[in-house]
Order: sequence, then structure tokens, then C-alpha cells
Amino acid sequence: QVRLVESGGGWVQAGNSLRLSCAASGRTFSTYTMAWFRQAPGKEREFVAAINWSGSGTYYAGAVKGRFTISRDNAKETVYLQMNSLDPEDPAVYVCAADAMGSGYNVRSRYKYDSWGQGTQVTVSS
Repeated sequence: QVRLVESGGGWVQAGNSLRLSCAASGRTFSTYTMAWFRQAPGKEREFVAAINWSGSGTYYAGAVKGRFTISRDNAKETVYLQMNSLDPEDPAVYVCAADAMGSGYNVRSRYKYDSWGQGTQVTVSS
């Protein structure tokens, strides 16, 4: 498994931005599909965004498309989530995930990912 450590969460007013980071430890980080999920209290964990190994392919949930951007820096073994125009539907614990095993599941499925971070809290006030 891969160790993942998220940072960058916090409190922000609606309409503003946050940038989350996920630092990974893994000898072959550049081969991993990476993703962000989020979980709000009382709700299921849901897919937010994913990025393929090279960064050439990105995928978004409909609720965040056009507002959030996922990116990665393989040299730094880090994946980012730039979140703009945050709204009151966005507060959750945001969790980073890695597919280090090359699973065949769809990138939007939690079952694709074998390594998970602890998460970082995002709070949005209206």
C-alpha cells in the first residue's frame, strides 16, 4: 500500500477557493491513478475527481465539474485538488486515494483504490 497524507483543508466562505494537496510515498507513484473522494456527515463517500498516471486524463463528478481541478506533480509525488467557487454543498472530509495495483474498476468507483489517506476537513460558510 501507499501512504497518503492530505493537507490544505480548512474553513472558507462560500464563493472562495481552497487547494488541497495529497503527498504520497510510493516508489512508483507516477504509475498510479489518483483520486479525491469526499464524505459528509451521514452520507456515503462519493467520488469527486480522478487523474490518470500522466495527468493527461481527468475525470470529475458532475457536482464539481467546472469548479474543481485535479492535477499532479509526479516529481513531487503529490496530487492536488483546486476547489473554486465553493458552495454550501461542498463541506466534507476530503480523502485522497491511490490505485497502486492497477485495478480494472472504473475510476469513479471506490473499489478501484487500494490506498486511502486520513482525510482533510473542508468547511464552507454561507
